[in-house]
Amino acid sequence: MTQTMQTTAEARKVVSITEAAKLNNVTRQAIYVAIKQKKLKAYKDATRWTIDLEDLENYKKSKYSRTKSMFEGELLFDNRKGYFSINQVAKMLNVPAQKIYYATRVGLLKASRKGAAWVIHSADLQGYQASYLSKKTESDQAI
Repeated sequence: MTQTMQTTAEARKVVSITEAAKLNNVTRQAIYVAIKQKKLKAYKDATRWTIDLEDLENYKKSKYSRTKSMFEGELLFDNRKGYFSINQVAKMLNVPAQKIYYATRVGLLKASRKGAAWVIHSADLQGYQASYLSKKTESDQAI
């Protein structure tokens, strides 16, 4: 009987919740929540949930992503147009995100608020690099 269930599962190409979580780099709880919110289709076979790989792929594509965030019909962080998130800027400058938040709060780096997100334009980023980060590097070298 177990072998028949395995053959059926292989024919349908399904995964368990644990496997789905590993494939998506999330916790099992995140998968349970997605199922409960009907964002991810899953089927209960007697005692365990199974998820079709095709449904999992569709969930991955439709899953919320900060890079796909929209505000008033436009991409929030459209890198091609020079708009970046706080975290993207922090990675680009190889500094902690808190440093970027602080720089925006004290006025060293200009950022604009779009909805719930802070957006930094590349021109403002270049100005910050030239006026603040280059001075810091020079003072570090003088020591």
